[in-house]
Amino acid sequence: MPSEVTIINLGGVNCYVLKAGDGFVLVDTGFQTQRAKLEQRLEETGCKRGELKMIILTHGDADHAGNCAYLRQKYGAPIAIHKDDASVVETGDIGASHKPKPDKRSFVFRLLVIFTKRLAERYPLEKFKPDFTVDEGFDLVKYALQARVLHIPGHSKGSIGVLTDDGDLFCGDMFYNMPGFSFIDDMEDYKASLAKLKNLSIKTIYPGHGRPFTPRL
Repeated sequence: MPSEVTIINLGGVNCYVLKAGDGFVLVDTGFQTQRAKLEQRLEETGCKRGELKMIILTHGDADHAGNCAYLRQKYGAPIAIHKDDASVVETGDIGASHKPKPDKRSFVFRLLVIFTKRLAERYPLEKFKPDFTVDEGFDLVKYALQARVLHIPGHSKGSIGVLTDDGDLFCGDMFYNMPGFSFIDDMEDYKASLAKLKNLSIKTIYPGHGRPFTPRL
């Protein structure tokens, strides 16, 4: 694993801290119930107020966006998300970027959805307005990160990945590396995104759930 990547596992949900020049970029933020652990791990990386250059969300689900509003207030970092998932975090309505019935959902994931819905009822997403939206080809060089955004819908309409020049892909829920996990909202979108990724030079995939792995696309 490259030294500039720090994995923060928050109860099975991954956040990634990427070293970016004299600061950091955070990919996803986890559930708000894991906030204390997230803050501790950020402190351990040396990330302080003014050093978090941006928060970029792979999609708007609460297990990835749950700490955004709080972190923006604490660190002063702008939040970016794809326009097709922006309404999720603005309204708290997960259905805004998903079909009424997903095309593929494993039994384990169905159980997880029940659990997360109950958790969301107790700890609703702190809604917020993103500072800006990103789309295919957005260059993160202005944030001192040699990487670009890929629009890879399938899990949600506005799902994105962050691909570094070194071939590291931070893909949110495009892929899982946990047994029994499978959720594809739109199969046609997923297949198109998979075809796109097959044409790219990707060395390591960093999923939203599970350990990093070498792709076999």
